Amino acid sequence: MQAARAEAGPAPTTAPKEHGPGAPKERLGIVVSDKADKTITVRIDVARRHRRYQKIVRSSTTLHAHDEANDAHAGDRVRVIESRPLSATKRWRLVEVLERAK
Repeated sequence: MQAARAEAGPAPTTAPKEHGPGAPKERLGIVVSDKADKTITVRIDVARRHRRYQKIVRSSTTLHAHDEANDAHAGDRVRVIESRPLSATKRWRLVEVLERAK
C-alpha cells in the first residue's frame, strides 16, 4: 500500500479561497457622525419578522465608512459598499449620498 502511494506522487494541495466570487455587499443607512476626517459613521436599521412569533423585530448596527471628499453630513441617507480594510475599523466606502438632511 505504501509503495502504491509513493509511486503516485504527492497529492496536489490547493489553498482554500479566501473569498468566493460575487459582488461586494451594499448597505443603505443614515449618517450618525461626520466629525472624523474622511470618515463617516453610518447606522444601518434592519426590521425583520421573528420566525416563531411573527412580530417585527428591529435592530441596528453601526459601521465606519470612508468618505474621501467629506461629502456626507449627519442625517444624510447614504449608500456604502464593502471594501478592503482601510483602517482598524473602516471596512466600507461611501458610494453616494441618496438624500440630504433637512
